[in-house]
Amino acid sequence: MYTVKTMTQAIEQMAPLAWQESYDNSGLQVGDPHMDVKGVLLCLDITEAIIEEALAKNCNLIIAHHPLLFSGLKSITGSTYVERIVMKALQHNIALYAAHTNLDNWKQGVNAKIAEKLGLQQTQILAPLSQALNLLYCYAPAAMVPKIEAHLFEAGAGQVGNYFNCSFQVEGLGAFQGNEDSSPLIGAAGGPREQVAETRIEVLVPNHALSKVLAALRTAHEYEEIAYGIVPLKNKNQDLGAGMIGNLAEAMPAEAFLKHLKAALPTSCIKYTELLDRPIQRVAVCGGSGSFLLKDAIQAKADVFITSDFKYHQFFDADKQVVIADIGHYESEQFTVEIFYSILNEKFPNFAILYSERNTNPVNYFI
Repeated sequence: MYTVKTMTQAIEQMAPLAWQESYDNSGLQVGDPHMDVKGVLLCLDITEAIIEEALAKNCNLIIAHHPLLFSGLKSITGSTYVERIVMKALQHNIALYAAHTNLDNWKQGVNAKIAEKLGLQQTQILAPLSQALNLLYCYAPAAMVPKIEAHLFEAGAGQVGNYFNCSFQVEGLGAFQGNEDSSPLIGAAGGPREQVAETRIEVLVPNHALSKVLAALRTAHEYEEIAYGIVPLKNKNQDLGAGMIGNLAEAMPAEAFLKHLKAALPTSCIKYTELLDRPIQRVAVCGGSGSFLLKDAIQAKADVFITSDFKYHQFFDADKQVVIADIGHYESEQFTVEIFYSILNEKFPNFAILYSERNTNPVNYFI
């Protein structure tokens, strides 16, 4: 039997909670992390109908994209739908978990799924995050380097795009002198100043893995005092950030592309700006509310920017430089459950992981 923590950690290994935006509240929101899981229900939003569906399907863990709780509850009396859901979840021992903007910022996450549905190629992050990487360096005798690097890599250091186990080494001469309370690996306590040939090891470490990597360094290194440094980098992390951009295999007339979009991401309505006198091939996407990325889409020379929740006056900002296609919030993220399923089914292939049959879209269209 697997616990709530075991199953949700599988998601966090792919999309760590540290990747979520400051306003977000991803993670376990209701329930005991050590509770045994009988079944998992996957959904976009947690509603009262979703709780009923979980009960009917004997699922005591609900994994959603959108958090139920964005801020603290001052009382739980059942006066709002949020309070009623929390009460019912607690009454029936149902755990509620959400992976939101951390899943948005993951390169293989929400926007990658949209790109896949649209058939985009040569995809890359539209707005990579900066200040998410660190340069870690340390010094060790050459014979110790393979062991140290192995531990650092295992803990999450040394990844650059599609390359793993990356490091840089420089040979040099280290010098030290220990007092009588020291326990040096080379030389003697209170002895003369020593010199030793050492290697400087440099690796990149993402913010979320820094504490784990430092713990691995302390485990692998044999020096009593480890000389190391951490340099925060302003470099953009090409594997982490908002939105995605890619290319269609072949350019399409604008109206034909809108038909393709409507079929690939089933939606009842597409709100779009003036179609430009050019075909569509370069496509930018952002699941959910993505108006903040319009300038990035224009700068990346996208022919169309697909997202949702544009306000009326924001449509003018397209300024005949790009076509904005607003397909609706729910519609842009409806396939997020497939990401959850893929992660969990690979880790727990013989476990009951079910898609919700409920459409939780609060917006209806009269056509």
